Amino acid sequence: MTTIDIRLAEEGDFFGWLPLFEAYCRFYETELDDRKALTVWTWLQDEQHPLRAALAVDAEGTPVGLAHFRAVPDTLSATTGVYLDDLYVTEEVRGSGAGRALIEFVHARSAELGQGGVSWITAADNEPAQALYDRIARRTSWVTYEMDA
Repeated sequence: MTTIDIRLAEEGDFFGWLPLFEAYCRFYETELDDRKALTVWTWLQDEQHPLRAALAVDAEGTPVGLAHFRAVPDTLSATTGVYLDDLYVTEEVRGSGAGRALIEFVHARSAELGQGGVSWITAADNEPAQALYDRIARRTSWVTYEMDA
């Protein structure tokens, strides 16, 4: 059994975080260039920016998963919850509980902020991830819309 610990990303984690973020972008067929990677990393390290990162690390301390998340107000419940922007676990540790542990870590952060919960979206064809999500969360009936810049 793989031992996985979850912790917030720290300043020295860039080179452990980067391959995970690259793989996440590749999975969603999105190009990651140096500018974009450095921008996101800068956000993660800026205490004034809402985006945070949790890392799943193996027994050797190597990052094997990531979760990007941010606090969001929920006007309908007058609470603050958390939006889980990105979740990725390397293929080698999938099925080990690392994805679930990352989501639970983010959920614990939402409890620290108030009574809000955690919400996220995933691609309709990401069925392996949905198998986990369906076990630990409630699938909603909301429909997502996007407008390009």
